[in-house]
Amino acid sequence: MAELKKDPVVVAATQVLAHVPGMARHGSKPSRELPRDPAVEAEFLGSLRSFDEAVAYPPHQAFVGAIHPRALPARPWTDTPPGQASRWAPGGEVMPEEEFLGLLASVDTAGLLTLGADLAERALGALGDHPLAKHFALGQLERATGDVEAAADGVAACPIHVGAGPMEASLRAGDDVDQSLTGAVLLENLAAKATATLALLHLLDKEQIDPASVDYVIGCGEEAVGDRYQRGGGNLAKAVAEAAGLSEASGMDVKDFCAAPIPALVVAASLVKAGVFRRVAVVAGGSLAKLGMKFQGHLRNRLPVLEDVLGGAAALVEGDDGASPTLRLDAVGRHRVAAGGSAPQIMESLAMEPLVRLGLTTTDIDDFATELHNPEITEPQGSGNVPERNYKTLAALAARRGDISRDEIASFVESRGMPGFAPTQGHLASGLCYLPHALDRLKSGDATRSMIIAKGSLFLGRMSQLSDGMSVVLERNRQ
Repeated sequence: MAELKKDPVVVAATQVLAHVPGMARHGSKPSRELPRDPAVEAEFLGSLRSFDEAVAYPPHQAFVGAIHPRALPARPWTDTPPGQASRWAPGGEVMPEEEFLGLLASVDTAGLLTLGADLAERALGALGDHPLAKHFALGQLERATGDVEAAADGVAACPIHVGAGPMEASLRAGDDVDQSLTGAVLLENLAAKATATLALLHLLDKEQIDPASVDYVIGCGEEAVGDRYQRGGGNLAKAVAEAAGLSEASGMDVKDFCAAPIPALVVAASLVKAGVFRRVAVVAGGSLAKLGMKFQGHLRNRLPVLEDVLGGAAALVEGDDGASPTLRLDAVGRHRVAAGGSAPQIMESLAMEPLVRLGLTTTDIDDFATELHNPEITEPQGSGNVPERNYKTLAALAARRGDISRDEIASFVESRGMPGFAPTQGHLASGLCYLPHALDRLKSGDATRSMIIAKGSLFLGRMSQLSDGMSVVLERNRQ
């Protein structure tokens, strides 16, 4: 058990992307719209990006930590030529689709995924050469090789393509009648598990952490796993712990729509502070349902289908090590029921109230990380530039408090905010995607404090008309 009363720190954070253009058709919007019009489906498939294009895309390089978001070049980012960036970053990678399908097979403990022989051979060769190969269950991949056409004939099976090519894999349903265990739903679950596992393995490898030293895992992705009797009642976190070799860990999932990662970090830090556990990992896999979500705007504006990647994230929280940034549990911001639902009211609760509590001003925070959705994805479909809107609200509140003058609003947005760079998978974009960058700047001394703000749309569940959110302050370790 952990030592009591030890301040929690975030030791490390990693992020990965899986480029999955073939799976983009299984996103919620494409799966509903493409079957209605063969011409639109053909245009969609013809607008899928190559792996080299996805790797070179500057927001992806920012997401995996190769560049800081403020170092992003001028838009349009889609004009970036391929071949000018690496798939590998100090703490993560962009994984190509064939490798990722092999990874899916390696984490498919139910044995429901079938890969064609050619695909299985390609995936096995690629994963065998991967730096993390020793952690992959490659034997399960070999056992997944089989007759794809026969597997696709099963009840509620889900066909899987590589890019715009033919079907090369299929995922059988886990039950003939359970709607929570159809092939399509299980593909979403497996994709979330695999991306979270990949991110966690990168973290363990980068920091040379003994997997058996991690006591607990908290999952905070948007995917919920379950069956007909408890549709969201499962535990993806423990499944990720098993896949990553965390033999001594248990786990649980935290759900809060897009906002879940920040409550998960707060729970992890609280468990460490209380001495319940010594090391807690927070993990989040990608949301396959959101692939291609805004494809219509992209096609309308002659852009490629930009929502063709799944993100994965992992962070490790433990007791103070004298070097890692402290997660300030006395500076947690929350959106109370009575707080109000307008953008200024939400930002007042999440950003301003914690600073007042600490006796700090907004200028005492070097970096604010809000909803960092990539605007090149959201603007063509009419959703606007979400980060810019949030930062302008934040700056206006700072001016109203007297922290800055009205003339300094623009410079506040530029110096303490940043362009959006995350895929439209809300739990990743809601601040979590900046965590690796925040740790780098806080450890190097380039920053003293960062605030990470997450917001969630509870009204989407039809159980409430409220939004939700939470924020945390990370502070440079002064020991």
